[in-house]
Amino acid sequence: MKTKAQQHKLQQTVNAEAQRIKQAEKQKHSLLIYSSFAGVLGMVLVLPIVVGAYLGRWLDSFDTGFSISWTISLIFVGVVVGAVNVYYLIKGKF
Repeated sequence: MKTKAQQHKLQQTVNAEAQRIKQAEKQKHSLLIYSSFAGVLGMVLVLPIVVGAYLGRWLDSFDTGFSISWTISLIFVGVVVGAVNVYYLIKGKF
């Protein structure tokens, strides 16, 4: 037979584990939160690239002949800006 001290210790252990499980369930994030965060990350990365491409194409239209130098340059700048945005978003989020 178990003594009262052993039963009390077992009861405390069970209560502590139940409390830990309840806390873990409260902190569990849903799939919707993760997918919305992934969508925000995608937009933060892609938006500067697309803006750079359109702005570069618009600037290249003023040059006579076939020129894509502004387009390529501003797409690269958009990639860098988007990567920095994602870095800061993740750094602030976690």
